[in-house]
Amino acid sequence: MLNSVAIVTGASQGIGRATAIRLAHDFEAVVLAARQEDELKKTAAAVESAGAEALTFALDLRQACSAEVLVQGTLDRFGRIDALLNIAGAVPQIDLFEMTDAQWEDGMSLKLHGARRLTIRAWDALKASNGAVVLISGSAALDPRPGFAAVAAINAAIIALAKALAEQGIQDRVQVNSVVPGAIMTGRRRSFLAHWAPGHGMSVEEATKQFPEKAGIARYGEPEEIAGLMAYLVSKEARWLTGASIRMDGGEIKGI
Repeated sequence: MLNSVAIVTGASQGIGRATAIRLAHDFEAVVLAARQEDELKKTAAAVESAGAEALTFALDLRQACSAEVLVQGTLDRFGRIDALLNIAGAVPQIDLFEMTDAQWEDGMSLKLHGARRLTIRAWDALKASNGAVVLISGSAALDPRPGFAAVAAINAAIIALAKALAEQGIQDRVQVNSVVPGAIMTGRRRSFLAHWAPGHGMSVEEATKQFPEKAGIARYGEPEEIAGLMAYLVSKEARWLTGASIRMDGGEIKGI
């Protein structure tokens, strides 16, 4: 039986993929979950090249049964869960007055409820290992604007959920924190810029260049930088850090 097992959701791309590969240096096994099976296989190959055993689950965490499949499948294979990193989730960046109920519900079902169900289902295993949980939020939670209302509201809910779980975790010896990334250059951000630029009368290159300037940051962040923070939060060195919401955004949020 292995001595250290981490689950990473959203592991097929972006921050999730970078985190899974980074954790392969610290954990003996990394369990990968996402909807895109072909991309998951690529992440699994990188994890194994980095020295850890990989186990993949191609599933949709919007479906309530997925938490059971993922947790039980991990326990059947490895017998334990030491860390859970909830990274899956995309929320549509649509104006507050244009978003439909269906779009609101879809955004919440994966990033908020998917993480909630998975964490609760894994809780007993995490108690047994004195494990750690990380939930991913986003800087829009701290600076809500009409054009990003769903992103802000759902990300703020994730921070609140993480704090509530962390309080229970003090009693149960499960560490829980949330991470609040800023503008990270992922495939999702490139897609957003490609969609946003024409509607604002500029090229994708111009839009890509202008955002950091308008946000008051020197550059976009890289997925590997967030992955390094994730790895620290589930490390032995960070065990006394719990109930925190840690912002990593290049200085975009100016307020206290």
